[in-house]
Amino acid sequence: MNEYIRLQTADKMYRFVVSFSALLALAAANTTQVSQCQHTQAPLPSNTYIQGCTSPPCALPQLQDAIVDMEFVAPRLLTNMRTLATVYILGGSLALPFDLGANSETCNHLTNASCPVAAGQTLGYTLRMFIEAFFPVGTEVTVEFRIVDQSNAPVVCARVPIRIVFP
Repeated sequence: MNEYIRLQTADKMYRFVVSFSALLALAAANTTQVSQCQHTQAPLPSNTYIQGCTSPPCALPQLQDAIVDMEFVAPRLLTNMRTLATVYILGGSLALPFDLGANSETCNHLTNASCPVAAGQTLGYTLRMFIEAFFPVGTEVTVEFRIVDQSNAPVVCARVPIRIVFP
């Protein structure tokens, strides 16, 4: 009887380890390698995934939406948030703000909550950024996606190289 219980326990542990490993592999497959922003002290999001890209430079088709999924933890009570995008060209020596329009209203694009959010709450967020025609195919730049709170204090920031490609 003891041997039977030991085998059942071992089987359950084996299944747990296999399931957990599969979940980790799935999570890793949906992660884009991003780096710390250079112009703010904001932390990196817990996870960032630019759809279709795990290893930069990310190929973003012209005249289509780039979709950026982020997961982050609210560092404090957040009543409102905005997303700011900055494009760095000429080797990073020239910074140009990229207008996200209505997509800059971060609270409107949270996937698992709504503002206000409590400190310590894990948030899912999806940003859609249309790749305009004025970005010529072949352009390679670095983009910083920065989320700021109601006082313009940084919440999170991620930096990633991108390349504009044909649709």
